[in-house]
Amino acid sequence: MKNGLTLLLIALFFAACQEAPKEKTAAKETEKIAPVNTDTLRYEQEIHLKNLRQMTFGGDNAEAYFSFDNTQLVFQASNKSWGVDCDQIYVMPVNKGTEGNKPPLLSTGKGRTTCSYFMPGDTTILYASTHLGDEACPEAPRSVNGKYVWGIFPDFDIFVADLEGNIVKQLTDAPGYDAEATVSPDGKKIVYTSTRSGDLELWTMDIDGSNQTQVTSGLGYDGGAFFSPDSKKLLFRASRPQSDEAQKSYKDLLKQNVVQPTDMELYVCNVDGSDLQQITKLGGANWAPFFHPSGEKILFASNHHIEGGRQFNLFMINVDGTGLKQVTFDKGFDAFPMFSPDGKMLAFSSNRNNGGTRDTNVFVAEWVE
Repeated sequence: MKNGLTLLLIALFFAACQEAPKEKTAAKETEKIAPVNTDTLRYEQEIHLKNLRQMTFGGDNAEAYFSFDNTQLVFQASNKSWGVDCDQIYVMPVNKGTEGNKPPLLSTGKGRTTCSYFMPGDTTILYASTHLGDEACPEAPRSVNGKYVWGIFPDFDIFVADLEGNIVKQLTDAPGYDAEATVSPDGKKIVYTSTRSGDLELWTMDIDGSNQTQVTSGLGYDGGAFFSPDSKKLLFRASRPQSDEAQKSYKDLLKQNVVQPTDMELYVCNVDGSDLQQITKLGGANWAPFFHPSGEKILFASNHHIEGGRQFNLFMINVDGTGLKQVTFDKGFDAFPMFSPDGKMLAFSSNRNNGGTRDTNVFVAEWVE
């Protein structure tokens, strides 16, 4: 990535579910980019990908997650040509994508939204939104005292909506940030990030919103969590400030509802928070992790391999931290990997084939072991 684009993308997509990097600029209005023939989008080194297809065409599109039946993708997007000011939630079929058109809107179109995910049965989704606090897009700071930051908006709460866009239930109503929610493969639990305890910690709740329980307690930003294929473990990225100066800086920024997302590593623990293990010690920003279907490996996004952090690619690593391997090779931005529930497909977001713009699009490929 170019230097400016790197900072933009960290801001764009880092925060959840990364709200991750989540401070977006307005998408550049461009002509639709024509669909590209199968596998001309794939780099030669990308041996784990086959039949790579582009699903969206223009704007900023990210965090695309499969339905339980593998047929749909729910995602967040910002696209000026669609008449929205900041991220909203949309759905598209896996076999067609958006075909360059505006897909069905599932969120209210008000406030800022993030981190959508299908609920069991595939007739409803959950997502986080700020619309109850303010129907306007919240102002998203980029810098505080010279430090690059992104916002942790305190108006975020988690909602359930049907596929016509009607909110059918509100799952959280505690003061502060509640977002970054994902659902366990067995359909019984939800994990999310909350500031209700005074820090950005992981919490779980039952699928109906009951039994809300704190999982992590270490100082730092714990977020972007996903369940293991057997629903017994949680995988997430976290900052862990160590020095007195770093801890003070983190706390001071959090009081202003912002965080500095430049130093993240991956962790895994049991669903109740026990047996916490650090997976990566790579330096830089390691985030957007997702379990391989085997439950023994992890895909994630990282910039550790590029001096200055000017490029994000997907990597794979064993749960014990061994066997690091690069999976994607775009020179700009690859992130937000998710395997389909049947383990056959991988969805991710990338800057590839954007015609030299700042557009980030969703791609789907068959996974090759």
